[in-house]
Amino acid sequence: MNPTATSFHGKRILITGGLGFIGSNLARQLVDCGADVLLVDSLIPEYGGNLFNIDGLEGRVRVNISDVRDEHSLKYLVQGQDFIFNLAGQTSHLDSMEHPRADLDINCAAQLAILEACRRHSPQVKVVYASTRQIYGKPDYLPVDERHALNPVDINGINKMAGEFYHRVFNNVYGIRTCVLRLTNTIGPRMRVRDARQTFVGIWMRRLLEGQPIEVWGGAQLRDFTYVDDAVEALLLSAARDDANGEVFNLGGDGVVSLKDLAALLVEINGGGEYVVREFPADRQRIDIGDYYSDFAKIRAALGWEPRTPLREALHRTLDFYRAHLGRYV
Repeated sequence: MNPTATSFHGKRILITGGLGFIGSNLARQLVDCGADVLLVDSLIPEYGGNLFNIDGLEGRVRVNISDVRDEHSLKYLVQGQDFIFNLAGQTSHLDSMEHPRADLDINCAAQLAILEACRRHSPQVKVVYASTRQIYGKPDYLPVDERHALNPVDINGINKMAGEFYHRVFNNVYGIRTCVLRLTNTIGPRMRVRDARQTFVGIWMRRLLEGQPIEVWGGAQLRDFTYVDDAVEALLLSAARDDANGEVFNLGGDGVVSLKDLAALLVEINGGGEYVVREFPADRQRIDIGDYYSDFAKIRAALGWEPRTPLREALHRTLDFYRAHLGRYV
């Protein structure tokens, strides 16, 4: 067992959004570490939770179907926990513009409620919060490091920024140990593929596997991608290390690729299919951030983390997973 894994052996761990993409992959790693894992998820269809995500973990994790907006449940759920991985959130940028109050409740007010519950009922806990590169908005320079100005272009980015700052304030003022990770495009098995609410790569893969063309909007935009196993490693390191307390870290990928080249790579790996380049829909063009890729030098220097999974391998593993299980996700 590696030193990071020993930090979680026998520990009580709560994962909000635990039946979702990243939460369920994290749960698998923690179970292997010998942790006592409680998964909290609302299973609201629009937000990505899926019971099949914990297929094979039956009897090895506990599941509580609850909404992080329920403050009364939170008081009970946080008690006695050693670590909380706070991954629950509304991830759709377009939904945040059409339903801003729901986004506010989930990504902002609920985050404050979680932290207040920790302060009052579980002050010893360590909390790792999944933030997003969306809070940077349209980059002033590339790659984007943590010193870049925060200028979100949509409601989702604003509320995620507030959630992030709540975690930082509770660390600095109340001594609730927290760490914030700003995730970029995370991909891998168990990601949402029903639609583009979580990541456009999911709907691209679904269309490929169903024999439909991928629709690439624009195509020249540059992006980086983090494979989910690498993101999980960053979450575990951030929780285990006290020198991560109060810090904010970017995650990133092993390279940069244009969306058009990404589509071509997916078609190649799939062994067939096609893509078409379209103009951006007007509603999405207004909140598009253009090119983005991260500078993750800070977390590499502080915690020794860096992405280890090449993009081609990440896409290959993910396509293989959905080739076997697509029916469970559509």
